[in-house]
Amino acid sequence: MRLDHWLQAARRQVDALDARRLVEHVTGLTHAELICRPETWLTPAQQTRLAALVARRAAGEPLAYLLGSAGFRGHTLRVSPAVLVPRPETEELVDLALDTLRALGAATPHVLDLGTGSGAIAISLALEYPGAQVSAVDISPAALAVAEANGAALAAPVRWRQSDWFTALTAERFHLIVANPPYIDAHDPHLDGDGLRFEPRLALTDEADGLAAIRHIVAAAPAHLEPGGWLLFEHGWQQGPASRNLLRATGFQGVQTWQDLAGHERISGGYLPLAP
Repeated sequence: MRLDHWLQAARRQVDALDARRLVEHVTGLTHAELICRPETWLTPAQQTRLAALVARRAAGEPLAYLLGSAGFRGHTLRVSPAVLVPRPETEELVDLALDTLRALGAATPHVLDLGTGSGAIAISLALEYPGAQVSAVDISPAALAVAEANGAALAAPVRWRQSDWFTALTAERFHLIVANPPYIDAHDPHLDGDGLRFEPRLALTDEADGLAAIRHIVAAAPAHLEPGGWLLFEHGWQQGPASRNLLRATGFQGVQTWQDLAGHERISGGYLPLAP
């Protein structure tokens, strides 16, 4: 089948951009080549592979899993169903973390990324703030394998550890702790919708009210922060008030919530009081 005819057929099942990206992925052709060479014939093997990918995309599977990669802050990260697909909101968490590190002014700040997944946050901080010593943990060995591969591919100096939140970090303290924890309520119907149902449930929901992981992180963070150190975490758009209450009740100061580009409350944080 000719390339242009195949694209026309695929666009009846999936978004036109998704169809184009899948063709580029399977054929190795660039966007410009697709435009200039519409008469190119697909091989039977290519047609078979593309048909399978289009069917999976039409069923709701994220495009990033089909391509095996996703973009984040100008880098290409390997992704698989073992990790969440990096999202634009998380780039905003990285921006805020970088601003915080600059304000702290520590010569060699120690940074911890909790539940690192693909490693997107940790790798970005290590590359964009070279003076930082970045550690990243995840409970999932499969997720850590993806993160370590991404770190190696991008030459990001991150120390990777398997840990259930702080469990393996008993004596360590950090100037900044960041996290994108599971914050979706276990009964939220979106978990069964297109996209999310293909992503690792462990990274999406705490199997409770969506605040269980946040409660644990906020309660445990002071024991792992330097005086004046910051905790920043992403949360659901309706969880800003609860997140601020948890931070204040635990003794954090400067507590606030930042909105994402859509105007939703998305990131909360505060700092540990300085020692007397």
